[in-house]
Amino acid sequence: MIGEAIVHRGGAPAQDASAAAVDPVVAEVIRHGLNSAAGQMKRALVRTAFSPIIYEVLDFAVALYDDQVRLLAQAPSLPMFMGRLSFCVEAAVAAVGGAAALEPGDVVLYNDPYGTGSHPQDAAVVAPAFLDGELVGYAAIKAHWLDVGGKEPYSTDTVDLFQEGTIFPGVKLVRRGELVDDVYRMILSNSRVPQLVAGDVNAELVGVATGVKALLAVVRQHALPTFRAAVERIFDHGEAVVRSYFERLPDGVYRACGQLDDDGVSADPVTFEIAVTVDGSDLTVDFSNAPEQRPGPVNCTLPKTVAISRVAVGMLAGAGEPPNEGHQRPIQVITRPGTLFHPQRPAPSFIGGWASFQALETVLLAVGRALPDAVPAGSGGDICSLVWWGERADGRPWADGSPHPVGQGAHAGGDGASALMHISESATRVTPAEVWETKNPWLLERTELIPDSGGAGRRRGGLGVHYRVRALEDMWLTAVIERTRSAPSALAGGGEGRSNRARLELPDGMRRPLAKATRVRVPAGAVLDLQTGGGGGHGPAAERPPAAVRADLREGYVTERRAREDYPHAF
Repeated sequence: MIGEAIVHRGGAPAQDASAAAVDPVVAEVIRHGLNSAAGQMKRALVRTAFSPIIYEVLDFAVALYDDQVRLLAQAPSLPMFMGRLSFCVEAAVAAVGGAAALEPGDVVLYNDPYGTGSHPQDAAVVAPAFLDGELVGYAAIKAHWLDVGGKEPYSTDTVDLFQEGTIFPGVKLVRRGELVDDVYRMILSNSRVPQLVAGDVNAELVGVATGVKALLAVVRQHALPTFRAAVERIFDHGEAVVRSYFERLPDGVYRACGQLDDDGVSADPVTFEIAVTVDGSDLTVDFSNAPEQRPGPVNCTLPKTVAISRVAVGMLAGAGEPPNEGHQRPIQVITRPGTLFHPQRPAPSFIGGWASFQALETVLLAVGRALPDAVPAGSGGDICSLVWWGERADGRPWADGSPHPVGQGAHAGGDGASALMHISESATRVTPAEVWETKNPWLLERTELIPDSGGAGRRRGGLGVHYRVRALEDMWLTAVIERTRSAPSALAGGGEGRSNRARLELPDGMRRPLAKATRVRVPAGAVLDLQTGGGGGHGPAAERPPAAVRADLREGYVTERRAREDYPHAF
C-alpha cells in the first residue's frame, strides 16, 4: 500500500557558529588533508584486495565522516555509492547500540539493502575514530563481494529480500582490535568463493584502519576545536558553491518520464515520472509520482533514491570539487513509501541500481528540456553488467563480474565521449583484457567502438563498444542489460543514440538475445556478443560543420551511408 509523501532534507545544517573565525587557509589545509586521508584509504584497499572487481574495476566507495555522520571527504570511486553511504554508517552504528556502544578498534559489518541502498554483495565496514577517548568520526568502506550466498551469485529474478543473499544487519566484525571469529567464519560459510571473499574482507579492514589513522593525524595536527570549526567552514563553502549554481537557474517545475524495460520478473515496461523544482537556491527532486513497488528486484531503496538526486545535482552544481556534506544541504528529495523509489521490506531490490540509472538520466532530462545547454543529452543509460562463475577444470570455484562502458551524450560545448562508464559509475574502470584472460577461462575476441551508435547532431553523441567474449570452459552467466527497448535521448533537436543489445551465440549456431537473464548456461565455445549503447546528439544535425563530419568519416565514427543520411549538407 502506498503511503503519504515524505520529504527528505539535504545535508545536516551548520552546528558551530565559530566557523567564520577560522583562518580560511587553515580550513583549506584541513580540507586537502581530509581528501588525502580518503585517498590513502582507497590506495590501501586497492593494493590489498583479491578480486579484480575491486582492484581493477574500483567497485567500492571509501569515505570519512565526522562524529555526526556528516561527509568529510571521499576518494573518487562509485558516485552512486557515495551519495548513500551516510545511511549505511548511521544504520550500522545504530544496530550495535549507538555510538556509546563503540570502542577504539571496533569495526562494524553491515549489508542490509534497506540501509546500504545496494544489494547484499555490497558489504560495508565502519570503523570509529577515537582521540583520547572521544569519538571524532568514522572511516567507512562499501565494496562488492563476489558472493554472499543468495539464490545465485547475481540475480535478476528475485521475488523477496531473502533470496538475495545473507544479511549482516550491523554486527561487530572486529571488537577492540580483535577479529570476531564467529562472524568471520559465517561470512566465508555463506559464499561460493570463500577465498576471494576472505581476501576482500581483510582488504576492507586494512582500508578502514588506514582511514582512522589518517583522520586522527589531521585532527591531531590542528587540535580538535580548530578541526571542528574548520569543518563547519568547509561545509558552508560547499553549500555556497551549489546554491550559486541553483540561483542561475530559472525558477520552475521541470518534469520528465523515464522507463525500465521490465522488472526482471514480468515482461511489462515500468514507467515513472520525476519532477525537479528550482526555487531560488533550493532544489527539490520529487519521486512521489512513482508507480507501486514491483514484484521483481528493480525496486530502488530509499538511500539509493536520495543518492540519485545528490549525484545528479552534484555533477551539475559541484564545480568539480570533491563533495562534502555542505554540497547536499540545498537539495531535498520527496518520496512515497510503497513505490518503486521507496519500497518497503521485504520487497526485492537486487537490481534496484538499474532503476537508479534511469532515474538519474531522467533528472538530467527534466533539467535539459528547460535548459538544454545546461546538461548533456542521454547516454547509453546503463552499465551493461555481466557476472560470470563456475568451476575450473581442477575443481576450484571462480567468479568475476564487470560493468561495461557506453557512449555519453553530446552537450552544448562538444561531442559526447565514447566508451566511458555511465555517470553513476564514472570513476570505475574496465578490467584490462590481460587480467580478464589470466584470471578467467575465456578469450576476449573483440573490443572496438561501434560506428553510427552515437546520435547525430550539431554535437555528435559518443559511441558504444562492441565486445565478443568466447568461453573456453563451461560456465554460468547473469546479464543485467537495461535500456534495450528505449533509445538514449537527444536534446535541442539532436538525434537519438543506439540502444544496448546483447546475445549469446551457442556452439550449435543458435542465438539467444540477452537482457535481464539469470544463471544462463554458457558452454565452452559459446560467444557472448555485447554492443553497448551510444549517446544522444545535441542540436540539429544540419548545423554540424562539414569539416567535423569529414573528420568523423576519417576516424570511422560514422559510416558514409549514415553520414549522407544525417548530414547531406556536408556532401
